[in-house]
Amino acid sequence: MSTTKHFLNSTSKELIFQVVLNIILFLFFSFDRNEPRIPEFKIVAFLNYALGALVINFVLLPRFFYRKKYLLFFLFVSMMIAIIIAIEELVLEQIYYPDTRGKHFHGIIYCLLDVMPVITILAGFKFAWDASKKQMEVDELRVSVRDSELQFLKSQINPHFLFNNLNNLYSYAIMQSPKTPSIILELSSVLRYMLYDCKEKFVVLSKEIEHLKNFTKLNELQIEERGTVVFTNKVAKTGFKIAPLILSVFIENAFKHSTASQSEDINIKIDLIIDENGSLEFNCSNTFLPMGNTENLSKGIGLQNVKKRLQLLYPDAHNLRINESAKTYDISLKMQLKTV
Repeated sequence: MSTTKHFLNSTSKELIFQVVLNIILFLFFSFDRNEPRIPEFKIVAFLNYALGALVINFVLLPRFFYRKKYLLFFLFVSMMIAIIIAIEELVLEQIYYPDTRGKHFHGIIYCLLDVMPVITILAGFKFAWDASKKQMEVDELRVSVRDSELQFLKSQINPHFLFNNLNNLYSYAIMQSPKTPSIILELSSVLRYMLYDCKEKFVVLSKEIEHLKNFTKLNELQIEERGTVVFTNKVAKTGFKIAPLILSVFIENAFKHSTASQSEDINIKIDLIIDENGSLEFNCSNTFLPMGNTENLSKGIGLQNVKKRLQLLYPDAHNLRINESAKTYDISLKMQLKTV
């Protein structure tokens, strides 16, 4: 239904455009300061040109030119122009000027100079209209593809997060840890945000910060007494929106690789700063011991995912730096947030 409505709306706009263009062109074509009234011959002659242009614009262009059959297109256009000239010379001039212009053929060059300006203008504007319409369709398709890609990338986050945390929950359940109910509650809170609050491309900043705190608290349960986790945030103003689950990937990555390689002295520091202009600075660092499963920290699904999302959502408004030293892994992200 919406597609049909869009088509009718586009068609009606083009119809109005063509009518206005023909009226304006006719006035220029027939204007003569020495004649206060428009001769009937000029009206009929212009209709002859307009009908020829109509055939070129709505038959020859889509059937031949847009299908890259250029030779056939120019052949039929030449035939169409020849027909227009023949009608004017052999019919119209014989009716309206039988004793003057109708007696002599003034040559093909003279006729082309008379016909071609009108045909060229009408056909040129039609071609420009079609090109503009095609560009709009390409832009809409590009946006649609980008949105589909973003939805796919976002859908990868939940399974990735669930896989890691269900493994942890299973371990605590096996050990019959008293923290298991707390983990379930925290997991439920985080999943509620992921499933119900993250449907839009951007979410309110305050909700995302609350999610980051809950997300960090959930992951902090994995560390027990093996280290420290510090989460600080300085937010000058919250009237902004942010792409959901962008920052949580870095936090998840920090916990995953720290706990996988270290049994003690784990140190994770998360720092979030947002100024009044919506400039966000996010820093996340974690310690790790070099092991086989931490050699490719920057090549995991989560990090590749978030890099792609940043490119799509903040193409010229973010700067991501990842530094890996002998025992620490640091991520620094700066990006400009959008206002609500």
